Order: sequence, then C-alpha cells, then structure tokens
Amino acid sequence: MTIARADRAPRSPARPGAAGATAGERDALPLRRRRQRRRTQLTALAFVAPLTAYLAAFYLYPLYRNLDLSLRDYTVRSFVAGDAPFTGWDNFQKVLDDPTFGPALRHTMVFTFVSITFQYVIGLALAVFFNRHFRLAPTLRALFLVPWLLPLIVSASTWSWMFNSESGVVNYFLHLFGIDPVGWLTSPDWALTSVIVANIWIGIPFNLVILYSGLKNIPPELYEAAALDGASAWQQFRRITFPLLRPVSAITLLLGLVYTLKVFDLIWIMTKGGPGDASSTLATWSYQLGFGTLLPKFGPGAAVGNILILFALVFGLLYIRVQRRQEA
Repeated sequence: MTIARADRAPRSPARPGAAGATAGERDALPLRRRRQRRRTQLTALAFVAPLTAYLAAFYLYPLYRNLDLSLRDYTVRSFVAGDAPFTGWDNFQKVLDDPTFGPALRHTMVFTFVSITFQYVIGLALAVFFNRHFRLAPTLRALFLVPWLLPLIVSASTWSWMFNSESGVVNYFLHLFGIDPVGWLTSPDWALTSVIVANIWIGIPFNLVILYSGLKNIPPELYEAAALDGASAWQQFRRITFPLLRPVSAITLLLGLVYTLKVFDLIWIMTKGGPGDASSTLATWSYQLGFGTLLPKFGPGAAVGNILILFALVFGLLYIRVQRRQEA
C-alpha cells in the first residue's frame, strides 16, 4: 500500500496567481454589468431625446405661452416688447362674463355631441354592411374613405359651394321639388346645422375604419351558433355584435369627442362663426378674440383656448382610463 501511494504522481502545486486571477474576475463582473447597463440606458436616452425635444418645443412651450398670455394684459406693443402686466384670473373672468360665452359653449356642445352621435351610428351601420362578403365591398369601402383623405380646406370649400344660397346644388334640388331656397350659411337658424352636416360627413370614414376592424375580431362561430338557434339578424346584432364592440366603441367615441371639440377650420371656412354668433364655438371665438380684429385681445383669446384645452384634457384622461381598463 505504501509503494502504491509512492508511485502516484505528485500533484502540481497551485499557481500563486490563479486564486488572485479568479478574485479579479469576480470583481470585474459587476463592473462589466454596470457598464453594460449604463450603455443600455444611454442608448434608450438617445432614442427618447428627439421625442422629448419635439414634445417640449411643440407642446409644452406653446401650452406655457398660452397660459402666460391668459394671465397677462397683452397688447400688440407689449406682445412684442414682452412687458405685459400680470392680471391673474381677470381674463378668465372677462370671458365668463362676456355674453358670447354662453352661446359659444352651447354651440360647442351641440356641435360636438350631435356630430359624434351621427358619425358613430352611420359608421357602425356601414361597418356592419361591409362586414358581409359581396363583390363590390372593397371598392365601396375604399370610396367611403375619400372624405377622410381629402384636405379639410377642400372639403369645407365643397360644402360651402353646395350650401350656397344662390348657386348651391342643395337649393337646386329643393327647387326641383317646389321648395323655396334656404339660406344654409346665411340664416342664423341653419348655419350651425350646415356645419354639423359637413362635419358628420368628414368623420364617418374614421368611425367606419375603427368599427370595421373591431367587427373583424369577433369570431364568426358566434354568429353561426346564433343562426342555428334561430336568432334573427337584429338579435345577432343586439346580443353579439354590439356588446362585443363596446371596447372599440368607447375608444372611437372618446377620440371623436376630443377631435370634434377643437374643430376650427371647417367652421371658419364655411361660416366664420356667423352670421353673428349663430355658429360660433369656443374654438372660433378664441380665434376671433386673438386675431379677428384690428385690436386683438390676446389675453381673453388665450383664456378661451385654455378652457377648451381643459375640456379636451378631461376627455383625454377619460380615454386613457378606459384604455387601461381594457388592457387590464
């Protein structure tokens, strides 16, 4: 046994630097991880920086300037010199006491809610119609997107021509049926209705596209099972289509609400908020105060804009809440 142990090859002694090298590698591992994490963070910041700069330059700074305008008594001279006196909430008080505020707020609410209601109902009806497979469905669906693709100034100018009291095509067809011509854009009774009709026409394609995509996510097996149970088309819509479209419908209505609240160019091109204040909204009134006269009222105009931003912000936060609830 002693000879056997003696014949064994002696173990090579451990190198003096081996243990030290292992300890060094252990120390270098956290350092390497920290450097990699820092490199990842810098890469992420490099991607976020352009978006942050864009939001700061085109959103945050204009909002700050608009708020500053509403809290100071700006004139043309002080706007250039930048020495307008601070007035606090006086501009907001002037806006709320102005006799135009009530009609403008009422017109904004009527314009918004009537527009999004008809846009949603017509868009949903068209989405259900195009969800059926027939030969011309893709072509007709593409044609319905034309109002959405046209520049807004083109759409507004076209509707202004159609509603023209003397040479408009709408009054021409009324004349064929023996109906007296209507001052669609010049009558206080019809001006707001005319711009609502034009805005409904422009917003239908948006509702059609969103709701149609929602319909495509509903499993067709549900309709087949309902048909086997003897459900009619209306029962299938009421029991299957409409309940399963509620998440998409909520997003569609909220986005339409935020967009319609701030519609300005369509109304301005067609009626300029007139005649008188018959079709003025908060958006058009804000523009009239700030830029519509030789002596602009920058402070009150900015105050009206901030009130409109507040309304849009409330509905925007509601949209974010609904979206998070759907994702949960």
